Amino acid sequence: MPAPDRAIIHVDMDAFYASVEQLDDPSLRGRPVIVAGLGRRGVVSTASYEARRFGVRSAMPTAEARRLCPDGVYVFPRHDRYQEVSSVVFDVFGEVTPQIEGLSLDEAFLDVTASLKLFASVEAIGRRVKDGIRERTGLNASVGMAHNKLLAKLASESSKPDGFLRIHRHEVRGYLDPLPVGKMWTIGRVAEESLHRVGIRTIGELVRADAWRLHKALGERHARQILALAQGTDERPVVAEAAEQSIGAEWTFETDLSELPIAEAWMLRQCERVGARARARGLEARTISVKLREPPFLTHSRQAQMSVAGNGTPEIYEVARRLLRTWWEQHPRPKLRLLGVSLSGFGKHDVPQQDMFAAPVEKRRVDGLQDKINEKFGAGALMRAGVLKTRGSE
Repeated sequence: MPAPDRAIIHVDMDAFYASVEQLDDPSLRGRPVIVAGLGRRGVVSTASYEARRFGVRSAMPTAEARRLCPDGVYVFPRHDRYQEVSSVVFDVFGEVTPQIEGLSLDEAFLDVTASLKLFASVEAIGRRVKDGIRERTGLNASVGMAHNKLLAKLASESSKPDGFLRIHRHEVRGYLDPLPVGKMWTIGRVAEESLHRVGIRTIGELVRADAWRLHKALGERHARQILALAQGTDERPVVAEAAEQSIGAEWTFETDLSELPIAEAWMLRQCERVGARARARGLEARTISVKLREPPFLTHSRQAQMSVAGNGTPEIYEVARRLLRTWWEQHPRPKLRLLGVSLSGFGKHDVPQQDMFAAPVEKRRVDGLQDKINEKFGAGALMRAGVLKTRGSE
């Protein structure tokens, strides 16, 4: 007897960042909202559907977006707020299955096969998820359902915005065949152009193509993989989210930094951000990494271990600052386009005996007070004096 079909759901929030901004500020509803970096080197994170009608898309330079949509509302990203809403969304997922593969703050695969014993159908589960998200956040999610990940994602994408679609096994060809080959997972621009050169432009044409043409365009091994997907076969499992591997923060500067005191102030600002996030998650890190990018795109990474695992901002900054200074002294005319810091090496660590190198109680109290104030009044409401030097270099 063949194994029963899996029940896979793909959930994708509609224009997530922009929708959160419209939710929090009702005056933005119905207007073209573009969440983006606002500087000369800024990039669009998300555009509302009103803005997309002007041709604005994610990953587009902000300058190009302003040319296409000069009357749009341009908003700088509020990642802490988006993370807050995302946590509510993922709580909804957890009520129907523990098998959740988060792809980003606003997108995930759910394997609800085992949950069918509790619910009438995959559609009933999908509707519960969709309605639960709307009730708790006020936002719309597009929900796609199928027997594998490829088709579930296709279902959510095909039904956007505010979508709800299940693709049954007997409907696969009707959905796949008309699509351009570039829509197929694993087909990038180079492979797409190769297929076009041999006269294959749609997935239906790919399925019906002879082996010689496919091998010529893609190579024998890649052709077999692509053909299986084009036939609607996708055995990839939903991989439940693993423990957090790293926490990072970085900043790209409008004007390249050439002064060490300003670079150190920015490093402190990023250390405050990652420290607060680690403390909120109850994580302690062993490893501190810094990311330093010279203009235009030469990136350096440096890493060091903390003597004792921790999440205090002063301890993180002490290590990060040392790495920054060492790099700075090794370059005759240092300049930075981007600066970042990240924590890793999380785990369960034994609490060490108190010693002369442990963080003083007063420092830990400062971190806790800062976290509470920023949680109540917004990120950046309270910052260390050393961070104030960054205000003129944003």
